[in-house]
Amino acid sequence: MSELVREATREGRRVAILRCYDGVAETIVEAEVTSVRGGGMVRRGPYRFRTATEAFRFVQEALLALQYLGCQVG
Repeated sequence: MSELVREATREGRRVAILRCYDGVAETIVEAEVTSVRGGGMVRRGPYRFRTATEAFRFVQEALLALQYLGCQVG
């Protein structure tokens, strides 16, 4: 099983974690994001993709959007 995990931070605080991994017949992306109302992280997903390429593209675009919003990605 392959897994890709990326984290976005802003001003030293965690904003989001994206996990992309192989499922049985699909590739799955899950996200934990900071709630704008406070109160910690909120889980989103799972988002299911037919191919790893589609899932990876989704993760890349989400991270790019976070970078545009001033986040650091690692």
